[in-house]
Amino acid sequence: MKMDSSEKLQNQQATPTKQSVEIVLPVFNEEKVLPLSVAKLHAFLTENVKNPWQILIADNGSEDGTREIGKKLASKYSNVLYDHIAEKGRGWSLNRCWLASKADIVSYMDIDLSTHLEAFPHMLDEIESGYDMVIGSRLISGSQVQNRTLIREITSRCYNLLIRMMFFTNFNDAQCGFKALTRNAAQGVLPKVLDRGWFFDSEILLVASRRGYRIKEIPVKWTDDPDSKVNIPKTAWNNTKGLLRLRFGGKTK
Repeated sequence: MKMDSSEKLQNQQATPTKQSVEIVLPVFNEEKVLPLSVAKLHAFLTENVKNPWQILIADNGSEDGTREIGKKLASKYSNVLYDHIAEKGRGWSLNRCWLASKADIVSYMDIDLSTHLEAFPHMLDEIESGYDMVIGSRLISGSQVQNRTLIREITSRCYNLLIRMMFFTNFNDAQCGFKALTRNAAQGVLPKVLDRGWFFDSEILLVASRRGYRIKEIPVKWTDDPDSKVNIPKTAWNNTKGLLRLRFGGKTK
């Protein structure tokens, strides 16, 4: 049975418009993992995400073959983009890409896809329900963590406990590389965030919380990457200095 034009119009009006999404993948010297991760993410999004979406490879001045591979992937997939950023640091790439984005929802995830992708549609649903920012958490009920070393587990829990004690926040995992926020929230928060390295994750949450944005934390499945480039002692020290700056210096832009 065919529908007339008025019935088609009514059906179109009854279907809510899904918000557009951009997923940023910050990378530095990731020539080995980049092709596999982009292919896996692209296939998952195609199958499971109804929102209009695109992937942006944000290359922080890689010195291996990442640049050439990123450009090839952008040519292979119509909804994959590549951007070369001279400055090194995750904060640099996310600040630049999110401020320039035209998507309704901006997000990022670690290129090793340590956070399992099935949480991503849930994250988008929470944003579309009214939250300004949604973050993945490895430290709340329902989360599952695999292959994590004891030192990383202890460091993470102590760091997040320190955040809650210093700032009286209600989120539990500031550093999980799996976050999404509305473009409006990004435009409001990012100009106030100073850090351009690993502390960026914590600072954007603390600034957003201070300014009254609604933050939702969701449990995720997470598998530790044994080849992670994170220097734990150096990162922990830099993060602690960042917390002291925000707590006692109060410096934001």
